[in-house]
Amino acid sequence: MKGFGLASLVAIAGAAIALAAPAQADDYDSTFKNTVNAFGVYGPQDQLAWLAKISCDRIGRGLDGDPYKSANFVQHNLPRGTTEGQAFQFLGAAIDHYCSNQTGFIQGAGR
Repeated sequence: MKGFGLASLVAIAGAAIALAAPAQADDYDSTFKNTVNAFGVYGPQDQLAWLAKISCDRIGRGLDGDPYKSANFVQHNLPRGTTEGQAFQFLGAAIDHYCSNQTGFIQGAGR
């Protein structure tokens, strides 16, 4: 009987952890969405977070040689009518939120 109780407790704890992780991720992505919404960039939360994470991955892999190329990629993947300034704001927020180790990359736009 004790073995069954312990197994049940472990299963419940595992389920609680599994269910809590997506909620935390959603809250984190929600903060990013609210940030870019303030710049006038709107879209589904998952899509905005995905584009930000892809942008970080592209920077990390060296696919975009400079911030202007990254902003161009972002601008072409955000809704039509997104300005270059909004693309740079989005990129800056993405780096700040998802890959802060790449801060020097976006600062290259100011040189």
